[in-house]
Amino acid sequence: MKRKYITGIIVVAIILLITLKLAANKKQLNERNKPVVNSNIRIPVKVANVEYHQLDVSIKKTGTLAPFKEAIVLAPVSGTIKYLNFKLGDHVRQGQVIATMDSRLLMLDLQKAATDKAKYKNDLDTYTDLYNGHAATQEKLNEVKQDYDNAETQFDQARKQLEDAGIKAPTTGIISVKDVEQGVYVNAGSSIATVVNDAEIKVQVNLTEDEVYRVKQGQHVDITTDVYPNKIFNGRISFISPQADATHSFLVEVIVEGDPNYVLHPGTFVNADFAKHTQQQVLMIPREALAESIQNASVYVAEGGAVKQKTVVTGREMGDYVEIISGLDKNDVVVLSGQINLKDGTPVIISK
Repeated sequence: MKRKYITGIIVVAIILLITLKLAANKKQLNERNKPVVNSNIRIPVKVANVEYHQLDVSIKKTGTLAPFKEAIVLAPVSGTIKYLNFKLGDHVRQGQVIATMDSRLLMLDLQKAATDKAKYKNDLDTYTDLYNGHAATQEKLNEVKQDYDNAETQFDQARKQLEDAGIKAPTTGIISVKDVEQGVYVNAGSSIATVVNDAEIKVQVNLTEDEVYRVKQGQHVDITTDVYPNKIFNGRISFISPQADATHSFLVEVIVEGDPNYVLHPGTFVNADFAKHTQQQVLMIPREALAESIQNASVYVAEGGAVKQKTVVTGREMGDYVEIISGLDKNDVVVLSGQINLKDGTPVIISK
């Protein structure tokens, strides 16, 4: 019995020694496999200096020709169109009678208004004499005078309507739209025709905020079109919108000088060269230096053996370069490659 007890103790001791030995061996293996931390490791990167580039800045836009002046001819009174003195495409002069309304009813209205005016004028003269002879009151005289004033107004309106029976062209130009035919009845305010002034034509273009501050009213503009490849039309800025639209664009209108040998029609696409080429110093970096997209741009700047991530505001893209509006200074050194392995404060070494 004593022997069995001693044997059991020996077996337990052996197992315990084996367990301790295995644990020690495992600790040694873990120590050997543990990665060596070396705080002196620096990531190699390629860099470039932030520099000013001199650019030839010009403003060239595509626009659409529009008539300088377009007028819709409206019927001043209701009635039947008795005569229509124009055809589609006719050239008309300002003030020219292009249509005549049936004026018979208008003439009757004018005659009635003239009769009423004469009657109330006679009444006014009579009551004025009676008032001066103390045979009429001031109230009665005022009443008669009001009746005469109303009759005079009715007469003037009837005369004006009769004069308006001859519908005149509001501007010189070409009839571009014909809305009615002779003999039809139209209401007052109905459209009769549209006259487009062909003496001058304009181009409408939209400029950005940066561009609109580099042009001025009266400035010369070269206008070209694919219709006449070798022809340059002279233009001048006639209007610059004082306020941007919802897209932060500014409407600019350019008046184009006509040329009888080269007819331009509204709706034609043209190119507007604002002919103001200027040299501008622009801070730029290589496009590959951006660690994020153009919209959320950032770069890594190498300084003091490490990198610092900076948010930047970008502008125009010029080939492989991008303009930096803010966030960097001249002679800053930006990282061109290896950004995926970097974070703010990462040690780096500049490779050639």
